Parts: sequence; structure tokens; C-alpha cells
Amino acid sequence: MFSDIGALEVVALVILALLIWGPDKLPQLIQDVSRFIRRIREFSDNAKQDIRSELGPEFKDFEFEDLNPKTFLRKQLAENQDLKEIQELRSSFDLRKEIDEVADAVKGKAVGPAAGPVAGAAAAGAATPDLLKKRDPSGGYERPPFDADAT
Repeated sequence: MFSDIGALEVVALVILALLIWGPDKLPQLIQDVSRFIRRIREFSDNAKQDIRSELGPEFKDFEFEDLNPKTFLRKQLAENQDLKEIQELRSSFDLRKEIDEVADAVKGKAVGPAAGPVAGAAAAGAATPDLLKKRDPSGGYERPPFDADAT
């Protein structure tokens, strides 16, 4: 709660309190504030105990922090076995490596052991056409001329 307050801010608050209430009333004020905080904590703990007892034994592991939606979702996702399997599969699959292999295959580079037979066949001068290369546009096919007035 007070993790963002540094030493300089605490000193400034103490000096401000001394200026406002004075050195004679400050100890009584600190006692009153600490007593008030203790009462609030006791009230909160009693309310939590009452709620747990009213919920019954089915909710013996109920935590009030689980009411926070982020905490609830994290807990549910961590306990789900299907999602654990998906996470294992996802961690074993390196998408960047797969994309690089496909890009190298498209460019015609030899790619590791998976492309060994294909690269060996291409190097041996096999008669199979390379489907990834662009075709020669000067082949027997001609495009009809574009007629702007035909529309």
C-alpha cells in the first residue's frame, strides 16, 4: 500500500504533522490512529471468518483474493489441464525457426536435414520442375490487349 512512499516523503509527512498538531498532541494522535487501524483490521478479519463459516465446508479453501478477476483467471488457467498441454506444445514449437525455414525454401536455399533429399535431387539435376520459381513470361501464352473503351 505504501510501497511508493520514499524516505523523503516520510520525513516531509512527519514535519507537516508536527507543524499541524504540534509536538504535545502528536503522540496522542499516533495512538488514536494506530488504535483505529487495529479496529479496522479486527473488523475485517471477523467479517472474513463469518463469511467463511457461512459458506460451509465446500468453500474451505476460499480466498478473498480470488474475487479479483485477474487472480481468478490466473488460477483457473493454471489448473486447466488442456491449457497446460497447449502451453507445452506452444513452447516446443519455434515459430521463428519455422518461418525462416519456409523463407529459405522459397528462396531456394538448402535448409537443414529436412530439405536434404530435395536439395540433393535439385543438385543432381532432377527432371522435376521447380514450382517455386517464376515462369518465363515469354512462353506461348499471350495476354489479350486491354481495351479501355470496352467497359
